[in-house]
Amino acid sequence: MAKHAVLSSGAKMWRSMACAKSELRLDLTLACGQSFRWKETAVGHWTGVMGGRVWTLTQTDDTLWYHIYKIQDTQKEGGDSRKRADGCLRKGNKVENAFKAELKKEEEDPLAITSVQNTEEEEKMLRNYFQLDVNLGDLYREVGATDCHFKRIADSFTGVRMLRQDPTECLFSFICTSNNHISRIQGMVERLCEALGAPLCQLDQTSYHDFPTLSALADSSVEARLRDLGFGYRARFLQQSAKQILDTHGPQWLDSLRGVPYLEARDALRTLPGVGAKVADCVCLMSLDKSEAVPIDTHVWQIAKRDYKYAAGNGQKSITDRLYRDIGDFFRKQWGPFAGWAQSVSLTIQMAACKKAKMRREYNGTVKNLKTEPACHKKAKVSVKREKVV
Repeated sequence: MAKHAVLSSGAKMWRSMACAKSELRLDLTLACGQSFRWKETAVGHWTGVMGGRVWTLTQTDDTLWYHIYKIQDTQKEGGDSRKRADGCLRKGNKVENAFKAELKKEEEDPLAITSVQNTEEEEKMLRNYFQLDVNLGDLYREVGATDCHFKRIADSFTGVRMLRQDPTECLFSFICTSNNHISRIQGMVERLCEALGAPLCQLDQTSYHDFPTLSALADSSVEARLRDLGFGYRARFLQQSAKQILDTHGPQWLDSLRGVPYLEARDALRTLPGVGAKVADCVCLMSLDKSEAVPIDTHVWQIAKRDYKYAAGNGQKSITDRLYRDIGDFFRKQWGPFAGWAQSVSLTIQMAACKKAKMRREYNGTVKNLKTEPACHKKAKVSVKREKVV
């Protein structure tokens, strides 16, 4: 069985491209709740699905390393899934025999990278996915020049980037985020892909699937199937949104929203079942090239009040539509056309602080228990001693 690749096992099985950690931190970018398909499969190694392929990424100080796995031929009906996975439709006995030979070779060398991939194409995919054309150092300096608070904190969290995800995957993943937390969302997205997506490969007993197509999501049987998988009310939103897109707009509609202004794209997304203001802004920012979109939640509201003395809505307990809009406009004025990127840095810092505080509480609780344990043992020994005396 093929295994997850590790750079230390041999760099010859990997490809690389120049990329400084100051421009991209995989741990901060892939684990901050933008995408839910990347997992750390070894220390500093992140495995996930992107562009119909399974990748493992890792990095050194000035280099981004990547490994792409061979795609299994699943013989799905009509060959559609194979086309999405490999980028081409295999035909004829000659190609079929060649593919069988590749499978045999994979058993002998399970980490060998597939020969049909093109290095230039792969680098282009990575540069597009991580939006490496945006110089993060320049962006940090530009925002920091007008925001002393951002300048002070950003130096500790360089390399936080916004992903440019597939719009279909981004939209339907974020529909799953309603009243949810990251670990549970990850599980739901994986179950969604396992149930409706084309199989790609299996590594260390973990199966990887492509994200479902709109047609697969729109099928009338999907809602009941997803409810059985624990999606609850979100199951209806997923199926109905896919059906509405196909019936009303067509399969290319989501991609076409990349070419319209931010407000138009956001309002268009909000017509879909299960898509509120925050989900729409997440999709705009993380897949539709709207860098000015600022997703607002209670954490971002706290940042606005604590770090920027934002006073509007102080008497409110929840974020209304008007307050949501006002907070977003406040940060757009504060940070400019890349407000969504700047917000991601602030939110990452907030999440890191919360994680650190949680670890401290857990550590203190452990220490407290350790301190009290000897006393309990001492009491027990005294009781035993007294029992013997009696």
